[in-house]
Amino acid sequence: MKTLVKTIAAAALIAVSTFAMAAEGPGSKAAKTNVNLSTADFALTHYVAVTTEGESAGVEQLFAEDFSQKIQTSNLKSNSRGDVVKSLKKQRGEKLNCTVSTDILEESADYMVARVTLKFEDFTKTDLVTLIRDGKEWKVSKSINSYK
Repeated sequence: MKTLVKTIAAAALIAVSTFAMAAEGPGSKAAKTNVNLSTADFALTHYVAVTTEGESAGVEQLFAEDFSQKIQTSNLKSNSRGDVVKSLKKQRGEKLNCTVSTDILEESADYMVARVTLKFEDFTKTDLVTLIRDGKEWKVSKSINSYK
């Protein structure tokens, strides 16, 4: 039940933020937008929006300074924070054609581990995401991707 409530809250947050951004219209945003990352759920929801819906606001704010991404394929690939932020900024406005589900695997007052599953037509991407509390905000500190 707790997961269902979090999923519904996350979907509502995405919908509200999408409508708010659409109402602003192009060119009305400030150069740098602060995103509400006051809870782990908000940070996870924003991470999903950034990685799957082409959201570009607050990308730098979302990732911890020591963020790392590992991609499990036949050759292990690692990406730094800068590489990931640069790549996500290039994908601005591009929505992935997939079904997204999130599961909270572990949660405490200072960290959260979640599984984000993206089901595409021919394959599935699983993203294990670690979020940490950094002062008053939550940040994504690690991402491990695997494909089936």
